[in-house]
Amino acid sequence: MVLKVTNINLMMKLQRGLKMPGDQLQVLNALDVAKTQWYHFTAIVIAGMGFFTDAYDLFCISLVTKLLGRIYYHVPGSLEPGSLPPNVAAAVNGVAFCGTLTGQLFFGWLGDKLGRKKVYGMTLMVMVICSVASGLSFGHKPKSVLATLCFFRFWLGVGIGGDYPLSATIMSEYANKKTRGAFIAAVFAMQGFGIMAGGVFAIIISAVFEAKFPAPTYAEDALRSTVPQADFVWRIILMFGALPAAMTYYSRSKMPETARYTALVAKDAKQAASDMARVLQVEVESDQRIVEEISNEKSKEFSLFSKEFMKRHGLHLLGTTSTWFLLDIAFYSQNLFQKDIFSAIGAIGWIPPAQTMNAIQEVFKIARAQTLIALCSTVPGYWFTVAFIDVIGRFAIQLMGFSFMTVFMFALAIPYNHWTHKENRIGFVVMYSLTFFFANFGPNVTTFVVPAEIFPARFRSTCHGISAASGKLGAIVGAFGFLYLAQSPDKNKTSAGYPPGIGVRNSLIMLGVVNFLGILFTFLVPEAKGKSLEEISGENGENENTNNGNRTVPIV
Repeated sequence: MVLKVTNINLMMKLQRGLKMPGDQLQVLNALDVAKTQWYHFTAIVIAGMGFFTDAYDLFCISLVTKLLGRIYYHVPGSLEPGSLPPNVAAAVNGVAFCGTLTGQLFFGWLGDKLGRKKVYGMTLMVMVICSVASGLSFGHKPKSVLATLCFFRFWLGVGIGGDYPLSATIMSEYANKKTRGAFIAAVFAMQGFGIMAGGVFAIIISAVFEAKFPAPTYAEDALRSTVPQADFVWRIILMFGALPAAMTYYSRSKMPETARYTALVAKDAKQAASDMARVLQVEVESDQRIVEEISNEKSKEFSLFSKEFMKRHGLHLLGTTSTWFLLDIAFYSQNLFQKDIFSAIGAIGWIPPAQTMNAIQEVFKIARAQTLIALCSTVPGYWFTVAFIDVIGRFAIQLMGFSFMTVFMFALAIPYNHWTHKENRIGFVVMYSLTFFFANFGPNVTTFVVPAEIFPARFRSTCHGISAASGKLGAIVGAFGFLYLAQSPDKNKTSAGYPPGIGVRNSLIMLGVVNFLGILFTFLVPEAKGKSLEEISGENGENENTNNGNRTVPIV
């Protein structure tokens, strides 16, 4: 095999005596040692805009659920504005999670069967169509409107789910090994901007409608406090999620298939070399012989979930699925805190009691509060991980994150009565923010990054999808299981429509235990910092108890 190098930085690295494992394709080595270039940032933006859209679509529903309650579940004569019944609220908020879990499994598997590029465009179109359709939900009765909304939110979730394994896998297979963790983390970190964008857009839309269609507060006139035009507010907010996804569709369609899929799965080294020559601006002449040698090795023919797969990667898969599952239980349990958070923010005038606002004002103030929380804790945590993941490693960040989450969760739980006093609510918000800062500067990002690095190319997308789906199962448990569990043991003190539970304090103690289990299962996950994907997964033969030796790349 001959590698003609026109990139001076790459040539200098190779001439310094770069060694390669015996059966690693040199086009893949060129990717591993390539200097950070413009195409890396292009890939981050293209993949990241998918995650920007994912976060917008998943989290914007929480901005409008109270508005939906006012519009469709108004009770004449009630002292409080209408609200969604618990089962309806759970369906509206949770159906997208169910779709996401489905999409992660299906599109993850499809990404290994058909290729990353072919499937990548499919997920985006599903997201665009279903975002628009969600805002066009129709029906003559409240139940039919919300049933239609849930239907389209489910399929929106399927498209969002497909984006998880595909974006992570594509970015990992394009990146160089020195900064691969930061690049994958940067894609995931776009979620923070998506959450913020949802809040900012809701602020703008609600401000415009409030100026155009002023209304009295609920206490002044319950019926007129929700103007007919408020029905457009939630629809516009949901439909806006289609725009950033549609803007990146053309760019995704023009991305070449990753060299690792083309060479190692499709077995076409010539096409892989041609694609990467164009991307890297490096002329690569590829010898098909090495691909054929890899294909003919019986030791590498094992299938997913075979005895050989479980021997090599079973504990790794257990580590990625369990840590993501445990993390999302804690991460999505934030619903438990909303009453206390909003009460604390209300104490400083950010969210006054619901009856002192009209419907559109409530959207504005909830969006403002959630944007503030995202700005202070969510976004910084993501980008701290981007900055340090290739410095201190995935393992250290994940262990640190779970550890701090455990400490802060117990610090919230054990003296919980202390935090419920009005004068201590601001401290509660600070503790809450720190918990989720270390979730994002910790396992919320690393659980996304690691599965895209440690499995063989032919299983990479599938295993990432399985890990992500495990996480979404944890999200469902955290968001809805704990919402019921956290109800007061006294049936007279439960929220309307909920059965008695074990109380918030005991629920927080359970979440502290969940985070501690995350610490333990982190030890099943290998460190991938500074290694090539083939070295980590064993595709270059180094994890097969054999030593094929090294050879120097010839420079022409």
